[in-house]
Amino acid sequence: MSGDPVLFALQGSRDIGERVAARIGLALAPHEERDFDAGEHKARPLAEVGGRDVYVIHSLHGDRGQSANDKLVRLLFFVGALKDAGADRVTAVVPYLAYARKDRRTKPRDPVTTRYLAQLFEALGTDRILTVEAHNVSAFENSFRLCRPEHIPVAGVLADHFAAQLGDRPVAVVSPDAGGNKRAELFRRELEGRLGREVGKAIMDKHRSAGVVSGSVFAGEVRGRLAIVVDDLVSSGTTLVRAAQACRAAGAASVVAAAAHGLFTGGAPALFGADGPDRIVVTDTVPLPAALPPEAGDRISQVGIGDLLGDVIGRLHRGEAVSELIAYD
Repeated sequence: MSGDPVLFALQGSRDIGERVAARIGLALAPHEERDFDAGEHKARPLAEVGGRDVYVIHSLHGDRGQSANDKLVRLLFFVGALKDAGADRVTAVVPYLAYARKDRRTKPRDPVTTRYLAQLFEALGTDRILTVEAHNVSAFENSFRLCRPEHIPVAGVLADHFAAQLGDRPVAVVSPDAGGNKRAELFRRELEGRLGREVGKAIMDKHRSAGVVSGSVFAGEVRGRLAIVVDDLVSSGTTLVRAAQACRAAGAASVVAAAAHGLFTGGAPALFGADGPDRIVVTDTVPLPAALPPEAGDRISQVGIGDLLGDVIGRLHRGEAVSELIAYD
């Protein structure tokens, strides 16, 4: 598409928006957001968007200022305002996509919330949605019919981070459950390629019902190795603590957790006790919450995703394939 893209970042996502804009070599376009009585609000672009290729960055994590629902509605309304203003194509860039974990029916009459989310974006005329490390990639991609989904895994970004630090330490990649095995294997292959040597693998059994996590089977070889437990997000920390305990029981020399999204729900205090991972690496799809325990600062590292998002947006705008930038399964 001719001309430069137009890039917006809504309230709460300005920091990552600035990093993406810097990579592309553009300034964020101006917009207005106003709050009214009784929780109502409006947002409108202050730049001309008629006939343009427009990208709106907004991560849908809840924080002290706005819930995930608040951010979702604001993004949807802004997409609608852009389409009403004549934007030729609107891409919602959603580094963290809320409700992606509820992607199938596990009980009678369960909602399939991921599909409902897709219908909302499509109803407002969103042309494309781009997200980072969806909980279930197939469910995310299959939820959309009128809007083109683009999934950005973080395997390559995380592999770059770890490869620069590991030296010749023996390492194994661990999936904390069967559902994350493909994600862990993709990261393992990326890391193995960068290190130029063998990287071990392991997997843990996990079942969740009514919020209770169970399962204790652990398969794989981690003895004497640094075990990297890979997941899509860090929430309360229960899954990662269980995985860290299992890795240590199997003889791992140390345990590191790696994930795209660091939500750290309620401060996730269990993660920072003796049973938690020695370190936790997350990307900056969401900012670290203020409510983390004091000891968390020494254990958490953030890896930037802005450059990758900027490169993907640039290629999409030019009509080029993004597969060269992204490690696909």
